[in-house]
Amino acid sequence: MGLDEKPPTLIDHVGWRLWRLARQWKAEFDAQMLRRGYPWVAEARGAVIGHLRPGGRPQSELAGLLGVSKQAVQQFVDELVEEGAVERIVDPRDARGRIVRLTARGIAFIEEGNAVKRAIEDAYAGRIGRDRLDALNAALDALAEE
Repeated sequence: MGLDEKPPTLIDHVGWRLWRLARQWKAEFDAQMLRRGYPWVAEARGAVIGHLRPGGRPQSELAGLLGVSKQAVQQFVDELVEEGAVERIVDPRDARGRIVRLTARGIAFIEEGNAVKRAIEDAYAGRIGRDRLDALNAALDALAEE
């Protein structure tokens, strides 16, 4: 195609709709959590918390889960320790390793995050109706199945 020819039209599609809504949802969630005093929510280091499970997780596993270097994980965890969101403890299976686990502040973040998520979903239900939102959630689950 030459520069003077008409470019192809971009189609409207489900991917665009999902991306746009995901960005809107994330912006609302982040804004609410920032107002509640959790500065890491909108930063890369905040992803660490989403990968922690009850009892914590070995720090050595986080790089692979997050898709970042071990050095980046070290920095993220250091910052979250400084914020009081997580702590490191000795891994009982390997004294050289460390387990990263939530502190009371980290648990509060999860609990408040759940409240914010429910509020956002309730607002969506208010806009489109609970039945339509339930159907949307079911359809998204079905599309995500492989």
